Amino acid sequence: MTPESDAVSATPEIVRPPESPPSPQPEDYPFWGYLDIAVFFGLAIPCLLLGAVTTKFILWALHIHAQNLAMEAVPAQFLGYGFLFFALYLIFRLHYGQPFWRSLRWVRSRPGTGATLLCGFALALGVALLGAALRTPDLDTPMKELLSDRTSQILIAVFAVTLGPLCEELAFRGFLQPVLVRTFGAAGGIVLAAIPFGLLHLSQYGWSWRHGLLITIAGIGFGGMRQLSDSTRNSTIMHAGYNLIFFVALFSEKGKLPTPW
Repeated sequence: MTPESDAVSATPEIVRPPESPPSPQPEDYPFWGYLDIAVFFGLAIPCLLLGAVTTKFILWALHIHAQNLAMEAVPAQFLGYGFLFFALYLIFRLHYGQPFWRSLRWVRSRPGTGATLLCGFALALGVALLGAALRTPDLDTPMKELLSDRTSQILIAVFAVTLGPLCEELAFRGFLQPVLVRTFGAAGGIVLAAIPFGLLHLSQYGWSWRHGLLITIAGIGFGGMRQLSDSTRNSTIMHAGYNLIFFVALFSEKGKLPTPW
């Protein structure tokens, strides 16, 4: 072996640092699109009808006679929403391989629960004042008929501050709004998600445009909370607080339904 080869062999081998892994790509959110929205909302009526039929069958099988409309309507809507969101769960899990709750942004976020409830209370007050300014008529609506007795009022109140806000926020602010925001921007997406939300409630209020407008404005408030906090959980809490104020008013006024309820 020559001195030159000894020198070469004695030269330490240059160790190159391992290549850093590529930076993760930003999450493609929302990963669903308008076809999924069409399927989901297209299933709404069949699922709610299935819930109503299932409820009637259960009551018949157990020989239970519903004393009022709410005793049948609330369980029927509960089951209908269950069927509908189970279908959405299957879309997320089987088609996209994604989790249900995290996909719909059911996460803890600022503001906290107390502050978010206060936002709901403030929105309810603002909507009530606007309803008075618009001279919203006191109509005989299907909602009034549904709340005709104390048992019905309690059942609807429990539904309106728990399952109702949860399902409506998951559907409109968790599922629909992100796609609309991606297409039309934050302001456009919030408003466009609130419009069908308002239209959904029109039949409950005798197709009064003032009631529909007030509920659409409330939907814009919920959508703003969803967008600012990036949390459907927060918009649900705000929605529950909003509904709670109207039922507190209902019980304190001895059955008189406040606007826009």
